[in-house]
Amino acid sequence: MTEVEAKKPQESLQDRLAQVIDLLHRHKLVEDLTHRQEGQHRDLVENLVHRQNLAELQRKLDELHPADIAHILEALPLNDRLTVWQLVKAERDGDILLEVSDAVRESLIADMDDHELLAAAKEMDADELADLAPELPRDVIHELMESLDAQQRERVRSVLSYEEDQVGALMDFEMVTIRDDVALEVVLRYLRRLKELPGHTDKLFVVDYDGVLKGVLPIKRLLVNDPDKEVAEVMATDPVSFHPDEDAYDAAQAFERYDLVSAPVVDKNGKLIGRLTIDEMVDLIREESENEVLNMAGLREEEDIFASVWKSVGNRWAWLAVNLVTAFIASRVIGLFEGSIEKLVALAALMPIVAGIGGNSGNQTITMIVRAMALDQVGTGNTSRLLRKELGVALINGLIWGGVIGLVAYYLYGSWSLGAVMTGAMTLNLLLAALMGVLIPMTLTRMGRDPAMGSSVMITAMTDSGGFFIFLGLATLFLL
Repeated sequence: MTEVEAKKPQESLQDRLAQVIDLLHRHKLVEDLTHRQEGQHRDLVENLVHRQNLAELQRKLDELHPADIAHILEALPLNDRLTVWQLVKAERDGDILLEVSDAVRESLIADMDDHELLAAAKEMDADELADLAPELPRDVIHELMESLDAQQRERVRSVLSYEEDQVGALMDFEMVTIRDDVALEVVLRYLRRLKELPGHTDKLFVVDYDGVLKGVLPIKRLLVNDPDKEVAEVMATDPVSFHPDEDAYDAAQAFERYDLVSAPVVDKNGKLIGRLTIDEMVDLIREESENEVLNMAGLREEEDIFASVWKSVGNRWAWLAVNLVTAFIASRVIGLFEGSIEKLVALAALMPIVAGIGGNSGNQTITMIVRAMALDQVGTGNTSRLLRKELGVALINGLIWGGVIGLVAYYLYGSWSLGAVMTGAMTLNLLLAALMGVLIPMTLTRMGRDPAMGSSVMITAMTDSGGFFIFLGLATLFLL
């Protein structure tokens, strides 16, 4: 039952996407038919049908959450995406722009004029504005900053002063602060006077008259304790807090480790300057995960799946060029043993197996290492132990699966020596894959690069060239 319920939101979202696509298809179909008609009433019929279809599509969009509309926009080709975007109510533009991916957001902003961008941005909080600002035209940013009050302007500048991977770039300024010398009943009355609480408010922040953080008061403690008690008696004095220049991904890991919903951000003097919330952390973890997958494949940045051909080519060419070079090197390795292959044609049929298994094993190792590095589980003290462990795994796998393929080679070609060479080559190539799977991400890290950057391409290059050389070399020594 739980598994079925867990699938419902995703199925519902796909159903909504299908409905939007169907409405767009019907709109295009009827529009094409009316264009083919002749007569004085054609324009009237076309305008009437055009309005009817778009009105139905707009009603459907009005029912959807901004995050659902963002998902639909990302799943549509550019022309359909812009058609849907024009039907979204203007007051919802800002929320949707914050939900879509960076690549899709770029295409939507390009379709908006300055007036529309200003109207959308004015509905945002300081942290949201800072997130959107780098993608807005300069004149729009200037006019927007002029329209903000002094406090909002200072907040936006504060967030923009930090790198995008720092806590300060993600902190939120909407929070409730209280003193520690007031009764809980006073706090409750104060909360009732507010129009609404900031999103993800699971705790109130206790500060002194200088704004220095003294502790936090979880809402659950506020509700279950005697209203006559003072805040100081029930507050938590050792909350998890962050500094604005800390790494944001480290903060996201802390949120996961301590099951946080929100956490204070303090400066070097302990003064409360903002907070982090779980929604920002979830978005950050998702983006990091997506970037890691892209980096391992050698893609430089997130790509709109419906981007133009030339833009996609520009994003993908670099590592394809590297791959071409490594493939040429592998072909030259094979060329060194052309004489051996001519004498024993079976080598040509068997050598892709050695290279392929080595590449798969290397990718398994490199994925584990990159993940461990992301979780700060790999340090100078355990590197050698980790390397020995991976080599041990590779040795056992090599002997087992090398033995299996050796038996297959004997069955096919009737040669025990060929089977033994196959086993030895498989084992040695898996050991090479394990060694490179550990060394490549660690070397990239020492060079100050992302350990996942192109790692899949590099490990495949190493296991291909190494596998061919090892197998053909052993065959030349022992079979010919």
